[in-house]
Amino acid sequence: MTWTELVMAAAPIKGDQPAVSDVRTGEVLSYAQFMRRVTRAAAGLRREGLRYGDHVLVNVPLGATLPVAVHSVAWAGGVAVLRPSGSARMMITQRDYDSAAKVEQVYSFQPAPGARPFSELLNERAVEFGPLAGPAITLDGERMFDHDELATDLRRLATRLVVGKDDVVINAVSEPFRGLRVVDLAMMSGAHVVVAHEPSLVGCRVLAQERRATMVVAPYDLARRLLGDPILRVVDERAVVSSLGL
Repeated sequence: MTWTELVMAAAPIKGDQPAVSDVRTGEVLSYAQFMRRVTRAAAGLRREGLRYGDHVLVNVPLGATLPVAVHSVAWAGGVAVLRPSGSARMMITQRDYDSAAKVEQVYSFQPAPGARPFSELLNERAVEFGPLAGPAITLDGERMFDHDELATDLRRLATRLVVGKDDVVINAVSEPFRGLRVVDLAMMSGAHVVVAHEPSLVGCRVLAQERRATMVVAPYDLARRLLGDPILRVVDERAVVSSLGL
């Protein structure tokens, strides 16, 4: 399986069960919704001229929409660039964007002057098969992570940080790529990941209790202070990207 296929693998079984919940916005994305949006948006991007290897700036905060944006680009054969500005074929943004960015078209999840709604991309029939190889994502436009590298690393992560289909994972990570890897890992396993947006120690404990969480991935300082909880498995966020050299 490729990177995005691994992330979507549980969708046929999990269906309408929650995949990603965004505490800040209240949005809950089911496994079925995720798969449908990714495969249809990929078709929409291709319709609008995206070609294999084309770069797409992704200026979207960690939440329910970031994995949709990134995996749509990857499934279409493009390279997601996690930067707010630069030069690329297209841009996907949450709302605001740098007008100085050198792009041909901007798609936005929320209304933004000069941008087309991301929802316009969802009107196509789904792309059934994504690319098997090639670059998929970059953080700086220079070092590329390809499909095989990301998929292989995700499998390795799954053996080290065991996540079950009934787990509820609190994603308290602050950096988008690390947060995306937590979402990927949880969804590959069929778990429910709750994006917490840099909670305090008390906020994290309250959220974990409210959501009946079984695992939390957090920055070192917060993870250290959460250790010793009899219910929560605590993971330092650096563990999800250490094998990629980050």
